Amino acid sequence: MLLRIITLFVVFITQFYSVNAQQVIDKIVAKVDNQIVLKSEVEISYLQFMRSPEAQMMQTPDDVKCRVLETLVINKMMLARAVMDSVTVEKDIIYEQIDRRMDYFIQQFGTVAKLESYYNKTIDQLKEELYPQIRDQMVTEKMQSTITAGVKITPSDVKKFYKKLPADSLPYFSSEVEIGQIVRLPEINRNDQLKFKQKLEEIRARIANGEDFCRLAKQFSQDVVSAKNCGEIGFFKKGELVPEYEAAASRLQIGQTSPVIESQFGFHIIQLIERRGVEYNTRHILIKAESSSKDLVYPAEFLDSLRHKIIIDSISFAKAAKLYSSDKQTAFNGGMFTDPQTGSTRIAQEDLQPAIFFVIDTMKVGEISMPTKFTMEDGTEAVRIIYYQKKVPAHQANLKDDYQKIYSAALEEKRNNAVNEWFDKTKAKVFIDIDDEYQQCELMITQ
Repeated sequence: MLLRIITLFVVFITQFYSVNAQQVIDKIVAKVDNQIVLKSEVEISYLQFMRSPEAQMMQTPDDVKCRVLETLVINKMMLARAVMDSVTVEKDIIYEQIDRRMDYFIQQFGTVAKLESYYNKTIDQLKEELYPQIRDQMVTEKMQSTITAGVKITPSDVKKFYKKLPADSLPYFSSEVEIGQIVRLPEINRNDQLKFKQKLEEIRARIANGEDFCRLAKQFSQDVVSAKNCGEIGFFKKGELVPEYEAAASRLQIGQTSPVIESQFGFHIIQLIERRGVEYNTRHILIKAESSSKDLVYPAEFLDSLRHKIIIDSISFAKAAKLYSSDKQTAFNGGMFTDPQTGSTRIAQEDLQPAIFFVIDTMKVGEISMPTKFTMEDGTEAVRIIYYQKKVPAHQANLKDDYQKIYSAALEEKRNNAVNEWFDKTKAKVFIDIDDEYQQCELMITQ
């Protein structure tokens, strides 16, 4: 379990904090065939991990550093074996993952400009730096999945795992809740929508009259990520973009600009840059139809009526969420929030968004809130009702209340054992050299 905890930190930290590696006097501290581990990788991962609550599970700082290095060595060994076994990940999948990570970073900084200013690099430069790291991570994960593919666990295994845990070391879980939501987006007046469409028609006319698409995309497009790159979104295959966009792009010749089209994201004009087999590359200018507070009146009334139907058992909350919620992520799960790490519907109260915490703080278990306005992650104003389904008081881990968590921990331990066994069997086939600075770690011994 502990190896897995450190692995998660190593994977994330070496991606996001590698830009600060120059602050460490660097040198190679481990070689695994043609793969290397840098001192900066160990130090950055170590420093970040030591700030986490999980670090308290380790006995000494040196032990933490040894385990971090061990994780890095095993990861490099998987990469080395992946080269020998021709294990690869398609470039398109890697770039898709890079785009997701970059979107996350942009959300953290607020804007593309702030992100670029902080690192003093363009988005494209940051993506290029992330590429080898994301590629290696995904290849490592693929190798690890292959190694642990046959690992299974039974209820009996879970009970055995729980019983062997010392009573004084059982984790203490803080209060947890099960919360659901049904979201409705603002419904924009069609006349207002047409005003935004007309704005884009005017931009299209300027392009037809010879003005530069790139310059206008940078000036007007509300797709902030692609706008920095002249509106270009890169290569996609059939079925990967929304139907309206794909249909318009498929009718274009190279260099041709589409009429104004509408999708769920707003209004677009599209220009085809290149076709490459079944893939195509386009750029676009996006104008979003912005809403005003009056557009939230009908969604609020709709949710108020729906809330009443749920209360009188005319429809279940889960069914109502699946049928009517505009938040597809929670709607798919009957409206319930889930822990991104475990997939469980039980969320620690301290991990709740403040806006949700303050709503349920005035509610009783089983109640559904009145419709309330809130701001979604993309900045859209919306309305929702919140269902306070369950509360689990703070308690020490036990099989009755925490079976899923204990199951996950037992499964991770079994997977880690499989990786360690693989390491023992494979290490003799791979050249491994550890710098004298870390010889006390005895990395050739399975932990």
